[in-house]
Amino acid sequence: MTDRFSAIVAVEIDGRSSGSLRELTLADLPDEDVLIRVSHSTLNYKDALAITGAGKICRKFPMVCGIDLAGTVVESRDPQFRAGQPLLVNGFGLGERHWGGLAQYARVNRAWPFAIPSAFSSEQAMAIGTAGYTAMLCVQALEDHGVKPGSGPVLVTGASGGVGSVSVMLLAKLGYDVVAATGRAAANREFLTRLGARDLIDRAELARAPKPLESERWAGAIDSVGGDTLATILAQTRYGGTVAATGLAGGATLNITVMPFILRGVTLAGVDSVMRPREPRERAWHRLAGLIDKSLLATLYEVQPLSKVPALAADLLAGKLRGRVVIDVNA
Repeated sequence: MTDRFSAIVAVEIDGRSSGSLRELTLADLPDEDVLIRVSHSTLNYKDALAITGAGKICRKFPMVCGIDLAGTVVESRDPQFRAGQPLLVNGFGLGERHWGGLAQYARVNRAWPFAIPSAFSSEQAMAIGTAGYTAMLCVQALEDHGVKPGSGPVLVTGASGGVGSVSVMLLAKLGYDVVAATGRAAANREFLTRLGARDLIDRAELARAPKPLESERWAGAIDSVGGDTLATILAQTRYGGTVAATGLAGGATLNITVMPFILRGVTLAGVDSVMRPREPRERAWHRLAGLIDKSLLATLYEVQPLSKVPALAADLLAGKLRGRVVIDVNA
């Protein structure tokens, strides 16, 4: 086992974070329970913010970026993990408060990893990653609040992105009538209809200040945008419908009246994937193993080397990427 390895490391420059490819040693890693040789990670929205300095994601510096990782155990102080065992980690502050997965090695707390479902390779697990796992949590939130196939159209915003694209795929697989909102309908129509979207709408229809109540359109929705888009969706949700909210790419402020909630009984279900306890995590990954069409999943992502991550991060924030980006940290 080599002592030196590569990682995407964010440092603070003039009050902003900046991520680049650097060389570290095993001695640099934090004192945690499980040493993992990482095979794959992913590039997520949070990662892009941290690497480009477009958002305040890192709580301390230097910070190894990457909120996801998959790999095999090298050594462990916890007997539940054995050398060579394939594990994955999503969230728990990776890339924010704790060194993350965009690296060839990682040391993590024993409470964070769990076995990669046997249905998936490490690459496939990262093609799903936090985005796909979050999408599954959102679908389960709709199910838990009574939104069933046949209830009516279910809207997915940010549909060409990570959470959105997997949400479209999962909802369609379960038999929902899926409408995808995207800013590039012409370019993304074939991509999203292949994933199972019945129809597409332009995101500009939603990214505006809403009326207190609007015509009832959606039995449910999965929103990764927030801001005015979320407010408009809530004003358009049918009586008794549910909106699962899990992002703020369009803004953190929600300007809306209470009318959708008290006149239509609409539920706004917030979905957190970072600190979710083990049982619902495992429930979500078990569902993913049963629902994901791996041939369709293969059309949803591209694999890129660790060295390209800084450039890819800028492309992600510029809206130039769609679907998922898996990072082969050893390529």
